Order: sequence, then C-alpha cells, then structure tokens
Amino acid sequence: MHIRVLTIVALMLSAPLAAQQSPAPASRPGPRADIVATAQGEAKVTPDRAMISIGVQTRATTATAASAENTRKQRAVIDAIRSLGVAEAQITTMNYSVSPEQVYEANKAPRITGYTVSNSVRVDVHKIDQLGPIIDAALAKGANNINSLDFYSSNESDARRSALASAIASARGDAQAMAQAAGGTLGDLIEASSSPAYTPRPPTPLRAMAMDKAEPTPINPGEQTMTVAVTTRWRFVPASK
Repeated sequence: MHIRVLTIVALMLSAPLAAQQSPAPASRPGPRADIVATAQGEAKVTPDRAMISIGVQTRATTATAASAENTRKQRAVIDAIRSLGVAEAQITTMNYSVSPEQVYEANKAPRITGYTVSNSVRVDVHKIDQLGPIIDAALAKGANNINSLDFYSSNESDARRSALASAIASARGDAQAMAQAAGGTLGDLIEASSSPAYTPRPPTPLRAMAMDKAEPTPINPGEQTMTVAVTTRWRFVPASK
C-alpha cells in the first residue's frame, strides 16, 4: 500500500514539470526582399486654349501725356478683344510702368527728354480659332508689344492619367525583369508614388506686325507631350526550394 501512494505522487509531480517545458522554437522566415522600379510615362495632348500677352507702349514729352495716350489705345485694344466674345474676366492687367527717357552728357546731370508708358494685359483665350483675330484686332487698335504666347489644354487631367498608366506598366515590366534575374518572381505592388506632370511650354515670342497685310495671322498650336515619373515598390517572391 505504501508503494502505490509513492507512485501516484511521482506521477503528479511529473505532470507540472512536463507542462513547464517550452515547445521547440519555430523557424523564422528571412527578411523580406522588395524590388524598387522607377519609370516615366508620356501622353500627347492637343492644346485647346492659350495665354497671350498684349501690350501698348507710348511715348510723350510728359508722363501725363504719355499715360493719357496709352490709356486711350489700351482701352481700344481691350474693347476690340471683348467684341470678339472674350469675357472681361479673361483679360487681366499684368504690367503698368512709367519710366523717364534720359540723355547722359559728360560732366552733366542726366536730362529727361520724355516718358515711356507701358501697359500689358494677359488674355486667356478659350477658343484657339479666336487667337488670330484677337492678335489682328489688337494690332489694329494700337497694340505694339505682343511678347509671349503660351498654349495649354483644358483636358490635362485625362492626359496625366494616361501617362501614369503608361509609367506603371513600364515600371512593372522592369520589376519583373529584375525579379526573374534574381531567381524569383514578382509579387504584389506594395506602394507607388508619382511626380508632378511636366509639360514643356516655352513661351512663343511674337512681334507686332504691320497692318497693311490682307491675310489674318495664322496660329497653329501643334501637339504637346505630358511626362510623369513614378516610383514603385514590389514584393519579391524567391523561388521555392
């Protein structure tokens, strides 16, 4: 009887000891490998709008006379532009300056011989076919400083999305090539970021032309290229052993 009690106690003591033994540690996966790929995408866009700067420069012996002449001519220019269907909100004064014309002689103080007044407005043209008539009308009313022409598109958001899709496809192709070269396959896309779209718009210099011509001013907006860059990060899936 004494022996049986000892046996039961021994079994009871061995159970907690077995429960306290920790399981064997599981094997941990190695560090995750990612693939980073950058690419550019492009999309063509046809401009349907334009910004043009139209100025009037006048000279007179006094600042008051030069300013009065400038005001008269610039008002006539603006009225002519508005008569072609351009809203007043699309015409913005960008520069107004009055500067003296001076003569410099040896050993004498500069002498003012007259004054120059310049007044420039920026016109946001929403219809490209209006651009030529606007230029001609402005020149006919006294404009003599047309110094820039900048085309743009009102549908740039669609072109940007098309360029982004092209850039992502190109980045995916590069990432797949890198994954295969590393002996694995390309996994899911982890993250992607893009840079602001870039559309080169060099201002087109224009000069005031004599109005003794019969032909209207020809304007051709051509086509612009929108470029975006993307940076992507993909999961790399090693080949199974």
